[in-house]
Amino acid sequence: MEPIVITSENFENEVLKSQEPILIDFWASWCGPCKMLSPLVDKIAEEGVIKVGKINVDDEMELAGEYGVASIPTLLIFKNGEVAAQSIGFKPMPALKAWVASVK
Repeated sequence: MEPIVITSENFENEVLKSQEPILIDFWASWCGPCKMLSPLVDKIAEEGVIKVGKINVDDEMELAGEYGVASIPTLLIFKNGEVAAQSIGFKPMPALKAWVASVK
């Protein structure tokens, strides 16, 4: 499955009302670590390990601010409309998968 582009318009339906846990990647096009992490997040989405969404912080500053995203990349996992876990910075694939598994 492809990651979903999350905006303020679809955030409530795709994230807060999601029936399953969803991993949200807060990123920006100018962020080096984001570029390194993005293909790993895409791979997790493709494998169907967890529902995945991406939020471009430059386009969605309000959402980033609302969830206290001060540095990127920031990954949040939402369960039942609440933040269940947070990870800041780059993680290699084994650590990323272990983190997701520990929350799901």
